[in-house]
Formats: sequence, C-alpha cells, structure tokens
Amino acid sequence: MIGGDDVYKVIVAMVPLYVALMLGYGSVKWWKVFTAEQCDAINRLVCYFTLPLFTVEFTAHVDPFQMNYPFIAADVISKVIIVVVLAFWAKCTSKGSYCWSITSFSLCTLTNSLVVGVPLIKAMYGPTAVDLVVQSSVFQAIIWLTILLFILEFRRSSAGLITPSSSSSNSGNRVVVDDQSKDLEESSNEISVEESSRPKFWTLMRAVWLKLAMNPNAYACIIGLVWAFVANRWHLEMPSIVEGSILIMSRAGTGTAMFSMGIFMALQEKLIACGTSLTVIGMVLKFIAGPAAMAIGCIAVGLHGDAALPQSITSFIFAKEYGLHADVLSTAVIFGMLVSLPVLIAYYAILEYVN
Repeated sequence: MIGGDDVYKVIVAMVPLYVALMLGYGSVKWWKVFTAEQCDAINRLVCYFTLPLFTVEFTAHVDPFQMNYPFIAADVISKVIIVVVLAFWAKCTSKGSYCWSITSFSLCTLTNSLVVGVPLIKAMYGPTAVDLVVQSSVFQAIIWLTILLFILEFRRSSAGLITPSSSSSNSGNRVVVDDQSKDLEESSNEISVEESSRPKFWTLMRAVWLKLAMNPNAYACIIGLVWAFVANRWHLEMPSIVEGSILIMSRAGTGTAMFSMGIFMALQEKLIACGTSLTVIGMVLKFIAGPAAMAIGCIAVGLHGDAALPQSITSFIFAKEYGLHADVLSTAVIFGMLVSLPVLIAYYAILEYVN
C-alpha cells in the first residue's frame, strides 16, 4: 500500500517541474524577459536539441534483450484500438476531424512515464514494475512519437505545397494558408482545391522525408536503441567523452520543455488556454479512454490492469512546433500532473480490490 513517504517521493519528483514552468511563465508575463519571437526560438531549441539528446540518453541505457514483450504487445493493441476508433470518428461522423484525431491520439496514448511514472509505479508495485515503465517509454519514443512526428510533418508539408495562387483560381479569394496558426482542416474549408492543383503523393512524401531527415527527433531513439543492442550484446560501455557530451544537454531536456510550456502559457490570454470544455474532454481521454484501451490490450495478452499517467511533455513541444492544438496539450500536461497522483492512487485501490 502507498504510504506517506511514497507520496512525498512523487511530490519531490513533480515540484521541480513546476518551478521550471513558473520561471518560464514569469519570464514573459511578469518580467518581460523574452519577446514572442524569442519564445519561438526557445521552443525550437528544446525541440531540436535538448529533447533529442534526452531521448538518446535514456534509450541507450535499456536492455533490449530483457524486454517484456507481452506488455509491449498489450501497449500496441491499446494504441491500435485508439487509432481505429479515431479514424472511424474522423471518417464516418459529421463532427469528425483528422486534426483533432491527431491531438486525441496524443491525449489518449502518450504519457509522461519517466518523470512521474517511475516514482509512482515503484511505490505501487516495486522495482520490477519500473522496468516496464522504462520499456514503455522507450517504445513510445521509438514508435509512437516517431509516427506522430511523421504525421505532423505530413500535415505541414501538405499545407505548404498547396499554394495560394493555385487555390485562388478556383475560389476567387487571395487566401493564405498559415499552417502554424490554423488547422489544415479549417484552412481547407476556405479554399477549393481541384485534382490538378493538389500536390502529387510522391512529391509530398519526398518533402516529408526530407524534413524528417533534418529533424533529430526522427532518429534520436534509433541511435539510442542501436547502441543499446550493441552495448548489451558485447558488454560495452559508452565512452565517457561521448556520454558526457550527451548528458550536458539531455539533463536539461525536461526542465527546458517545462520552461517552454510556461512561456507558452504566458503568451495566452487565459491561464487555461483551451477553455473548460476542452480541458474536461482532454482529462477524460487521458484518464478514462487511455486506461480503458490499455486494459483491453492487457486482457488480450493475459496481463493484469494498468493505470493512467499524465500527458507527455514531448507531445506539447511537437504540438507547439507544428502549430496543432498546443493549447490543449499544454493544459493536459499541467492538469495531468496535478491530478495524476490522486487518480493513480484511486486506480491502484480499485485494482487491489478487484484482485
């Protein structure tokens, strides 16, 4: 059972994150240290330098030969369920939206496993369960965040290849698509694009792959995993000069991501940037829909239950960089970490009672 000391350990892990968040918020809202352009530069620093090196650092230290593959299979099944449901919603319902499906996938499936998950799971189930959390984080970085990055880059490239001149001949408007501030779907409602003006598939894919090749997030986890295989197969240690070079930036990954989120909050008119209704929907997706899908996945492979963790900070950084519902993701991160402790304790008590 979770005791006071265990709760304190979780609080110790979470408070520094909010210190970084408040420093970012205050630097813009109260002290006027950064301009809006400088804030964008800070987010790009986090997206292209600190987070990729953070990913390399924790991925390189896993043991791929000791992974719990039934647990990974359950995780895959749960995410496939979410993808199928969201795809059906976007395609077959009047209120369906592919852009909101991307955001909903992030809310349901991408978790802040390392920062909050490790101390919580260790308190609930012991050191053995911590290995599962780390494995889940590695698999999330390798597969799901990479897929998310591909989809976001595909969306941005699609908008970029639809030129205002080609669309204006069909609609009569001089409409400019700004993919950093508007959803692609909303933009497409304003312009009419015929088949002669839509970007060819292979032209679009070439643009996407070129962009991904220049984005270190696309291959950071692959580099880390390759080293993990080599190191564990032949019992090698990473040269200290290489490890030191990675650590000097990776240690700042989580802190700078929270700082960037605080800056983003300060630039919004309201503290809860996305509004009350979207906040409630986000929390339902995170703490009900996500765990329900994971429970189904666990049952399918013969494992016992799981709990919900707060929103992945990386998903917010990607949303901010690619201009897709960053307000919703930032709110999910903040409220997710605030309510994660009582929610997880409630899940733990329920699972203990059921078992």
